[in-house]
Amino acid sequence: MREERPASITTPIPTNLSLQELIHKCKKGDRRAQEQLYRQFSGTLFGICLKYSRNKTEAQDNLHDSFMTIFEKIEQFKAKGSFEGWLKRITVNTVLQKYRKEGHLNVVSENMEEEVEVDSGYTNISLETLLQYIQELPNKYRLTFNLYVLDGYSHKEISALVGTSTGTSKSNLARARNILKEKIETETARSIIGILIFDLF
Repeated sequence: MREERPASITTPIPTNLSLQELIHKCKKGDRRAQEQLYRQFSGTLFGICLKYSRNKTEAQDNLHDSFMTIFEKIEQFKAKGSFEGWLKRITVNTVLQKYRKEGHLNVVSENMEEEVEVDSGYTNISLETLLQYIQELPNKYRLTFNLYVLDGYSHKEISALVGTSTGTSKSNLARARNILKEKIETETARSIIGILIFDLF
């Protein structure tokens, strides 16, 4: 069993450190700084993992893997842009690499479907329900939908990230939107039926 360092020898990280100072200490491998960085950004990055993962457990695994990658690559951050943006890109790339490695993004067909817009007028659908529907999408559809619709990537950028063609990216997005539209319409119909039944009594 590894011997723990006595608490009296450990110097706590001041809570008033600037982000630049915190990053500098993380680059030095300071465990306390890494813990503070995790506490500061884990909520935001977990939200990203949730929408890209199939469930909460998988999202937690992806968050852990993302922070492992962040601490391994933090030396590469040169403060030329937003640090939070860099963290988000690392997180998305970590999830995508995981799915590519597991073979979940293999190209089957590039047949284009008619693309539909998900009607924003379905205000009775909660964000929790919508997140559940997105999580239930097959991997290649879920990842493409999130990258394009929620995170603003172009089809060219998505094809480079995922390792497919732009045609496949467009096809996956169209299929994802169709599936979500069907789910939302089904949920809306159930809600209307529920209201009608309730009104009868």
